[in-house]
Amino acid sequence: MSAGAGAAAEDPRVRVTLSGLLGLAGAARGLPVGPPFTSRSALEGRRGSRLRGRGLDFIELRAYQPGDDVRTIDWRASARSGETQVRVYQQERDRPVLLVVDQRIDMFFGSQLNMKSVTAAEVAALLALRFLQQGDRVGGIVLSDSGVTRLAPQRSRAALRRFLSDLTDANRALDPSTRVPEGGPTLDDALAEVERLAHHDVTVILLSDFAAADAALAKRLERLGRHNDVILGLVYDPMAQDLPPGARVTATDGRLRLNIDTGLQADRAAVEAATRRRLDAVLAWPEEIGVPVLPLSAAEPSAAQLSRLLGGG
Repeated sequence: MSAGAGAAAEDPRVRVTLSGLLGLAGAARGLPVGPPFTSRSALEGRRGSRLRGRGLDFIELRAYQPGDDVRTIDWRASARSGETQVRVYQQERDRPVLLVVDQRIDMFFGSQLNMKSVTAAEVAALLALRFLQQGDRVGGIVLSDSGVTRLAPQRSRAALRRFLSDLTDANRALDPSTRVPEGGPTLDDALAEVERLAHHDVTVILLSDFAAADAALAKRLERLGRHNDVILGLVYDPMAQDLPPGARVTATDGRLRLNIDTGLQADRAAVEAATRRRLDAVLAWPEEIGVPVLPLSAAEPSAAQLSRLLGGG
């Protein structure tokens, strides 16, 4: 699918609009992200589980972290260990949510229904709207080829609108004819922003095609998941694993890009194999680093598949 001028620029499968994202509020109400969560849900444990805060049921001691309530410090345990320790309790309460959305040019691809960039934007909007509907604080980070924008979690419709506006601007700025400067923003840059906002006990949802996924990124996600609930949305297009002959595609390692003519069988097979290796590597992360992965197809409607993946049937 290519995005031309005129009517194509307004095709909702190619580029989103702010009104379109806000209009997903009705579909968002049906998403099964509220309590109680089942074992099938990728968000299992977000409520009524190991939420840190002041409550009734003591769970554990852990090292003090910036932002902790000083009233939770256990002074006796701190004296024994020589390190400031805080008491962790089980509590039913709202949880900050941080949505990280990849809107770089590599996401501007689609063969059947949506561009990957549109699927990522729609899923982010659906989740943001649903979490705010149930009273959670919602924030967002948008990664584009021109930079990274961030908004700390807030329980505010105005803040939600600002996040979706930033997301819309990044999505609509995608243009394959624009030269992307070498050394542009990466997923590592987005995660650096996440770490500034999510010290602990934040639900972090990262939506990307993970075009530059590597062992270093996996390790960083594993570290982030030690004190936060990290969930990955792997956005993909089915055609990337079964390229038609005669097409022209762009392969990337996250920084360098190479145009390939798939009329050459060897080149086509190499691109397909590289795509499968990347997808398989990310899909293995739940076992390797303990971070759940939701596979999100750009060839399926966003709301229906998200509901299914979250255990809604």
